[in-house]
Amino acid sequence: QRFTDRFERIFVPVVLVGVGLLIVLPPLFGFPFAESFYRAMAVLVAASPCALAIATPSAVLSGIARAARGGVLIKGGVHLENLGVLTAIAFDKTGTLTVGNPKVTDVVAVNADEAGLLTVAAAVESRSAHPLAQAVVTEAKQRGLSWSEAGEVEAVTGKGLRATVDGKKIVIGNAKLFDGESIPEAILQHTERLQTEGKSIMLIQADGQFLGVVGLADTPRDGVKQVLERLRRIGIRKTVMLTGDNERVGRAIADAVGLDEVKAGLLPEDKVKAMEELGQRYGQVAMIGDGVNDAPAMARATVGIAMGGAGTDVALETADVALMADDLSKLPFAVALSRASRGIIRQNLWVSLGVVALLIPATLFGWAGIGLAVLVHEGSTLVVVINALRLLAYPDEEDTK
Repeated sequence: QRFTDRFERIFVPVVLVGVGLLIVLPPLFGFPFAESFYRAMAVLVAASPCALAIATPSAVLSGIARAARGGVLIKGGVHLENLGVLTAIAFDKTGTLTVGNPKVTDVVAVNADEAGLLTVAAAVESRSAHPLAQAVVTEAKQRGLSWSEAGEVEAVTGKGLRATVDGKKIVIGNAKLFDGESIPEAILQHTERLQTEGKSIMLIQADGQFLGVVGLADTPRDGVKQVLERLRRIGIRKTVMLTGDNERVGRAIADAVGLDEVKAGLLPEDKVKAMEELGQRYGQVAMIGDGVNDAPAMARATVGIAMGGAGTDVALETADVALMADDLSKLPFAVALSRASRGIIRQNLWVSLGVVALLIPATLFGWAGIGLAVLVHEGSTLVVVINALRLLAYPDEEDTK
């Protein structure tokens, strides 16, 4: 569309001036005015860039409409086109590559009993909407535990929470939250074991004393491996995981689904830096996620893609594309549809420019009259619209495997 706009800014004034000269100059050299005027009008009709003006919008609207019908919400034509030039895609882990419904697998109490440890953890995590936090709350409820309301809650982005429960200062989160503190050897051993098993961990501290560790596990979404294979087949060169979890947890999921690379232990600002690095290495890079922590990286990406169902309001607002119903299998469909849309746009531009290039000399030298110019001109407009409408019949992902 930008090309079309630049072309028309130069082309239209040139045509109008040329037509004016074609009316005025020939009669000065003895040509009949009526013939000169008629030929100038034929040139004007032949040069009118109607097909060129509608070539891109018709394809973009058809592509966006087809994407919406397939469960992909694209917020504008530029994002539709950008999807088609991607060379790499970065994925968040929890809620994107995984189901986003982790479960507590281990409650390791060191300086407290299991019930007490889980009660304290649930009291604080009940104030968070993060999937890991909700998993702790669910486990506590299933065990029939109850707890006091947590106060003075402070969220430490990408690390955990601090709060006050029954007068005690509770800190719960990953190992990064406790940087600079001396963590007991027993806690470190359990943390190491759980992470080796590919589990996420939460350390719980009360008034400076470590109470224990909670281990959680999530499972990959069904069909993620097949989605990544299809992305490679349609030209995506690199797939990368960006996660706040530790390397072992990230690698376990990456190996299970077939990702190329893992960048683990990342805070939101680290994810932005990772996106900048990927952009330098691969050019056009997308980021797909569902949480508040993913929004800065999505804003930095060529195309930000949000999980439409489980995604937070911030992620959905930031994203350029949303996968409705959290269906990752729609991602290859969206990329392939974008590439098809770019192909249709190029075809339309060639058709419209080609018609103008042929008709202008034909009418200028009298080889074609105004009637033929109208016929071919309007016919080319219909051709580009019909060509764009072919995108509405673009096959679903099941048909493009």
